[in-house]
Amino acid sequence: QVQLVESGGGLVQAGGSLRLSCAASVASGRTFSRYAMGWFRQAPGKEREFVAAFSRSGEYTKYAGSVKGRFTASRDTAKNTVYLQMNSLKPEDTAVYYCAAAGGYSEYGVNYEYWGQGTQVTVSS
Repeated sequence: QVQLVESGGGLVQAGGSLRLSCAASVASGRTFSRYAMGWFRQAPGKEREFVAAFSRSGEYTKYAGSVKGRFTASRDTAKNTVYLQMNSLKPEDTAVYYCAAAGGYSEYGVNYEYWGQGTQVTVSS
């Protein structure tokens, strides 16, 4: 059992930056490092889309083409926390951002078992 809580969303002007955090609470007997993590987002009226994923060790990372070069995902296993540093934000980045945990590294949301409640990111033009 994993509980995920995102934070760090807000309103920012185009070109600005935000850093999202996702704190994980892991059931006794399990460790955070056994889970691959991902970031997804959902804009109003649109389907949820993949943003970034990284492996259990953090060695392998994959990004959606729309954010590659602007967003950086990372994890701090000691703090049971993952991050999404978002730079050069654009109005089209506006969405609710979710972190998720899975047993394996994947860019597909259906493969993720645990999800946070989401944090709103709004980018004004």
